[in-house]
Amino acid sequence: MLNKILIRPKSLLLIFISVLLLVAITVVYELRQSRQEALSILKSQAHSLLETILISSQEVLTASEEVESEINKRLLNNAEIIKLLLERNKLDNKILREIAASNNLHRINIFNNLGELLYSSFERGNKTGQGEFIGKYLAPIFNGEKDTLIIGLKESRMQQGYRYVTVLSTDSDGAIVINMDAEQLLEFRGRIGFGILLNRMTENEGVIYTALEDSSGILAASGNVKSLDNIVESDFLSESIENKQFNWRFTDFNGTEIFEAVHPFDVDDETIGLFRIGLSLAPLNAVNERITNRIILIGILLLVLGTVLLVLVFYRQNFDILRKQYQYMEGFAHQLINNANDIIIVLNRLKQIKEINPAGEKFFELSSDQIKNYDLNKLLCEGAENQIFNTSSQIIETTCLRGEEKKHLLLSRSSFEDSEKELFYVLIIRDLTSIKELEQQIERGKQLTAMGNLASGVAHEIRNPLNAIGTIIQQLGRDFEPTADKEEYYSFTKLVYNEVKRINKTIESFLKLAKPEPIVRKHFILSEFLKDIELQHKRNLEDKNIKLIVENYYDGEVFWDVDQIKQVLINLISNAGDAIVNTGEIKITAKQHEDNIIIVIADNGNGIAEENIGKIFNLYFTTKADGSGIGLGIIQRIINEHGGIISVDSKIGEGTKFTIKLKQE
Repeated sequence: MLNKILIRPKSLLLIFISVLLLVAITVVYELRQSRQEALSILKSQAHSLLETILISSQEVLTASEEVESEINKRLLNNAEIIKLLLERNKLDNKILREIAASNNLHRINIFNNLGELLYSSFERGNKTGQGEFIGKYLAPIFNGEKDTLIIGLKESRMQQGYRYVTVLSTDSDGAIVINMDAEQLLEFRGRIGFGILLNRMTENEGVIYTALEDSSGILAASGNVKSLDNIVESDFLSESIENKQFNWRFTDFNGTEIFEAVHPFDVDDETIGLFRIGLSLAPLNAVNERITNRIILIGILLLVLGTVLLVLVFYRQNFDILRKQYQYMEGFAHQLINNANDIIIVLNRLKQIKEINPAGEKFFELSSDQIKNYDLNKLLCEGAENQIFNTSSQIIETTCLRGEEKKHLLLSRSSFEDSEKELFYVLIIRDLTSIKELEQQIERGKQLTAMGNLASGVAHEIRNPLNAIGTIIQQLGRDFEPTADKEEYYSFTKLVYNEVKRINKTIESFLKLAKPEPIVRKHFILSEFLKDIELQHKRNLEDKNIKLIVENYYDGEVFWDVDQIKQVLINLISNAGDAIVNTGEIKITAKQHEDNIIIVIADNGNGIAEENIGKIFNLYFTTKADGSGIGLGIIQRIINEHGGIISVDSKIGEGTKFTIKLKQE
């Protein structure tokens, strides 16, 4: 049993200082966190107030538009009555005055299409017309371009105040102009307008000012606002109105720091301006002060309590503390190694395997006791030990064959000595196979996309003249009869037409590759699907002395595009059949691996030359005399669209194996 551990005074002082720093950091962190929380509440309050202003402003605009709409209807109805009287020659200035008086209209003027004043309800009306008004507003009526004009609010030229003006055309392209005193409309706008709304918002406690501003300046503001920084001159305001989103900042207003929040004001998807609201920081500062005092007090108490507890703990420590620490570290290291995804192998100085983690057992499909009887060359691949230990680099990337599957591995080597100075090596192995396959898949996808787009453009350019050639050949075959060599003539026309069809079929394949059909996923039973494939091809292959074997080890459902996956298998089976010269075998194997379905199509045909392995998925690459070079490209695109991976292994004289990995769902 170990003796109790003694703590020296210097060590205790360091621990005390560490605790002191920890408490100080905690206090500072809590202060900042509390300020952030208080600031978050302030932002939420400002956002809510701005949302209220936005909704109220929309209602103000809606009410104003409805009032103006009713005014327009009323004025145009009066104009229609006057137009009817004019057409019946029952109109004079006296009647116009009576209509104006009874309908509370300021003035009614009627002009002919030359701009001459015909009638007026105003006794001092100028019958030669009003040239400036006519030239500016009535030209569309006189030209017949419009039959109605809503001029709206217009400042009176002859008197003080504003008028609301509408115009209706006569049958002779003249104009009936009705003016209404706009005093009541302006008064209504003043009662419900933005200024009143913004002033009422500042009555809320903590709201310093509110304003609506555009790039030209302040449109409306509470009474205490004399000037604000311009949108154009402020990066903050420009960015807020450009991004069309809520934003906030700390800024200065009349020498006092405030919290300002802004929100764009949009009407019919058009930004009218920027609402700005300034809030006092006094409540926030008061909250922060209270929280600061509390946290400092708590920090002092924690410091005192922590110091007392620390002294008691370290003066009472014993072997049990060390034992628990050792158990913790041992358990932590054990869990770290056992739960690691990478393979961890420990070897002694003789390169004998002493330990391996569960990830290694799973990868090699052997138990720990079985693996200890292997050397590295047998466990990984021939020459692995020499490659790992006879190199200056501690990180090595290599390729090994595990059964029938090629594995890309990244190995990291390190060493250590135990307490007895015995040397051990640690190998950490990471399986890069999936990453390498994914990189290849991405690269193939890029190539297919680029070449497919090019093929699509070329195909479109060829297709139109090709269709014209086919049509002409058909027309010649039907409508033209040669006087001599008829049989030869018809043989040539038929040959040309068939070649046109063949080329057109190839073009359609190009277009299908460039613009593939969208995936239509549905659930289906994999075993039934493979049985259909077997029935479809078995007889034809037997006629060629080729045996088709299907082995399925998964009987569940998959969620794929059944037609496109069927096209993949049909193309691969066809390619395998073409690769077998006399007799041979095509074997399809399906099994589940984790959440993936692995489908392998293997043949014992001629195989693919090593220099061609990397090219077979390239568009237009083919070794067949009559091949188009797009079949495997289409297969690659279909697998890509399903989020899967396709790889190939082949040796001349031994055969070829395509492996497809697809998610079950």
